[in-house]
Amino acid sequence: MEKRKLGTSEIEIAPLVFGGNVFGWTADDNMSFRLLDAFTDAGYNAVDTADVYSAWVPGNSGGESETVIGKWFKQSGKRDKVILATKVGAELSESKKGLSKKYIIKAAEDSLKRLQTDYIDLYQSHYDDPETPIQETLEAYDALVKSGKVRIIGASNFAVDRLEESIKISHQENLAVYQTFQPEFNLFDREDFENGIAPFTKPNNISVISYFSLASGFLTGKYSSKDDLIGSKRSGMVEKYLTARGFGILKALDEVAAEYNSNPATISLAWLIAHPAVTAPIASATSPEQLKQLTDAANISLSAETISKLNDASIWQ
Repeated sequence: MEKRKLGTSEIEIAPLVFGGNVFGWTADDNMSFRLLDAFTDAGYNAVDTADVYSAWVPGNSGGESETVIGKWFKQSGKRDKVILATKVGAELSESKKGLSKKYIIKAAEDSLKRLQTDYIDLYQSHYDDPETPIQETLEAYDALVKSGKVRIIGASNFAVDRLEESIKISHQENLAVYQTFQPEFNLFDREDFENGIAPFTKPNNISVISYFSLASGFLTGKYSSKDDLIGSKRSGMVEKYLTARGFGILKALDEVAAEYNSNPATISLAWLIAHPAVTAPIASATSPEQLKQLTDAANISLSAETISKLNDASIWQ
C-alpha cells in the first residue's frame, strides 16, 4: 500500500484515516480496541480524533475518544505504529475553547495526558478563532513543535482566505506552518472543495484529509428513502441528501459496486482516494464488518471510465 506524505513533512500515512469520533460513543472500549487493532493490522496507520469528541453525548464532557485511544496505546503497545492526529479549538465549555496561546498549550497537555503519549503527530485547529490574532495561535503551535510535543500542525474548517493568511504569517515570522487541511468532501458535497479549496491546497502542498467522506452514511446506500431514517441517530444529518441528485449518485454507486464485486461505501472511498487533490479520506466504523468495507477501498483501482461515471452522476448544478 503506497503511503502519502503530509504536506512537506517526512510523515507518511496510508491513504485512509480512521475517524475516532465513534470511540467512547457508538463504540465502547472493547470494540474500539478491536477496530484499532484490525485497522493497523490491515496496514493502515493514521487515526484522527479531537478533544471535543464526544461532548455531544449526554453525560460526556469531551476527551472520551482520546481517552479510549490512550488506553489502547497502553494495552497494545502500538503507539509507534500510528500517526496520531487530534484537534483543539472546539468549545468544551465557556472557558475551554478557541485558539489563544494559553489555551492551546494547556489543551495540548490535557490531550497528551488522555492519549497516554508524549507527542502528537498532527495537531490541528478544529475551527478558526477570529478573536485571537493568527500570529498568537501560530506561536503556540511553534512552541509545541520546538518542545517535541507536536510534530506538525494542520487546520480544519477554515475559510480559504484565513488559511492563506495563516500560511503567509508562518513564513513571514518563521513559525510552524499548517501542513494539512480538513474539509468536508464526498461524492455529494463536491462544489465548495473542488471550486474553492483544492485550487489553493494542491499547488501549495497542503495535504487534504477529508471528513464526512461517506456523507454521514448516506453513501453506504443504507438510506434510500425517508422511511430508512426512522429511528436513526443520523436522520437530521442525512435527510438533505435524499434528493434526485442523491439518488442518482446511489444508482451509479450500486452499478459500479456490482462491476467491482464491492459495495457503495468502499467505492465511495476509492473515488476519494483516487482524487488528485485528496491525500486520505477519514471514515469511521463501529463493527469489524463495516471496517472491512473501509479498508478494502485502498485495494481497488478505479478505471478512468468508472471515475468519469461517478463524476458525471454527482456533478452539481
